[in-house]
Parts: sequence; C-alpha cells; structure tokens
Amino acid sequence: MTPQELSEKLKTKFGKAVIEVKINGVLNPYVKVFPAKLKDVAFFLRDDADLQFDYLMCLSGIDYGKGTLGVVYHLFSMSKRHKITVKVEVPVDKPEVPSVTEVWHSANWHEREAYDLVGIVFTGHPDLRRILCPDDYPGHPLRKDFKVPEFYQGMKVPY
Repeated sequence: MTPQELSEKLKTKFGKAVIEVKINGVLNPYVKVFPAKLKDVAFFLRDDADLQFDYLMCLSGIDYGKGTLGVVYHLFSMSKRHKITVKVEVPVDKPEVPSVTEVWHSANWHEREAYDLVGIVFTGHPDLRRILCPDDYPGHPLRKDFKVPEFYQGMKVPY
C-alpha cells in the first residue's frame, strides 16, 4: 500500500483526528494525529487486514522548542512490506500521550526512554519510570531548556 493510499484510509476512518499528512518531499512520509486518538489509530494500523503494522521499529521523543514536545512512531508491516511514520505533538506544560504498549509491547522501553530523557508522560504505561538517568536526576536531558546541574548528589559535574 502506498503512503497516499494509507493516508486516505486513515482520513476516511478517523476524519479530523488526522491533523496533517506529508507524503511528497520527505524521506519518511508521515501522518500526524491528535494525541487523544493515537491509541485508536495504533490499534487500527496494527489490526486492519490491509495494513497489518505489526512492528514498531522506533519510537522517539522530541523537543521541538517553542513549548512543543512530540513523539514519532516508525511502523513497518512484516507481511505487507510497507511502512509509515506517525507523529503526535503535545504542549510542554501538559506532555501526556497515551501509551501504545498494549498495541506493540516493544513500546515499553521506548516510552520509558522518551519519558526519562524528554519528559513525555505516557498515560496507561504499565511501568513508567526512568530507564537511563537515576530516579532523582533533576530534569530531562534532551529538552532544549535543560541545564546540566553544577552538582549532582554532592559531586561536581565536570561539564
């Protein structure tokens, strides 16, 4: 299925929940959806007979700056041999995105990493806690406004 056909199928099924579609002029065609509809879209992408996106290749948290955070999902269908990228954006003051661990179990570690490093809260995640930084580490290191602390646990940070 081409990205054009896939995006049309999503628009037909989810209407205005599909905010943006970018197919031409990009390396990875993508569909941007409202965060509130993400889980429904994810189940549809996995379960629809024509789509069968059974493999979450990557999930990344992003700080776009100007008060916006995002999550990018790279999906692939092993049986149909097609791929698509799904994006969501949330405000930095309420960085909540529904967890897709029920859809793709591999999202568990990816979501924990995005939570730890960018500060995106995945609602409904079965075990949302830091995965790379210590539990008491101040802030989220991949945010644009992150400042490396001068001291951490009484030790001078050498940066």
